Amino acid sequence: MRKNIKTTEAIFPMPVLMVATYNEDGSVDVMNAAWGTMQARDHVILNLTESHKTVKNIKARKAFTVSIADAAHMVEADYFGVVSGNDTEDKFKKSGLTAVKSERVDAPIIVEFPLCMECEFVEYQDGDYGCGVVGRVIGTTADESVMDGDKVDITKVAAISFDPYTHGYYKVTERVGNAFKDGLALK
Repeated sequence: MRKNIKTTEAIFPMPVLMVATYNEDGSVDVMNAAWGTMQARDHVILNLTESHKTVKNIKARKAFTVSIADAAHMVEADYFGVVSGNDTEDKFKKSGLTAVKSERVDAPIIVEFPLCMECEFVEYQDGDYGCGVVGRVIGTTADESVMDGDKVDITKVAAISFDPYTHGYYKVTERVGNAFKDGLALK
């Protein structure tokens, strides 16, 4: 039997994305964004409101990075979601993480997060159902520790996902099947 429950942003799992930019003074700004996905093979879309310091920075610098948060840095990732760059001076410094400048775009790469997409700003979509920031992925980097040869081993990434039902984080580590293959058994 099924039960009616409260409607919420009820798609699980939701990614835990770290969106990084530079502030006007060159300091690093990072926000936690769960509402984001790939719009196309080389485009990301992030449902972010214009009131975020990060969105203001993206529009000014025309660039940003998107990193996949991992279990080892869950506390820092959550911190970037509960503290606003509009209210907290140099919140990145307080995280204890490190950043390097992207070689491709005018945005920082957070060293501790194992996967990072470097993006150039394409547009901001505004409206009742607008999705906010659209960016074109110029390049992607991965820490060697999560690589198996020339491919990313997602079990080594230990990415975290957000549970909108209980506001929990979950580690993504176990492969359970093969996409575009296992379902063929029912064909």
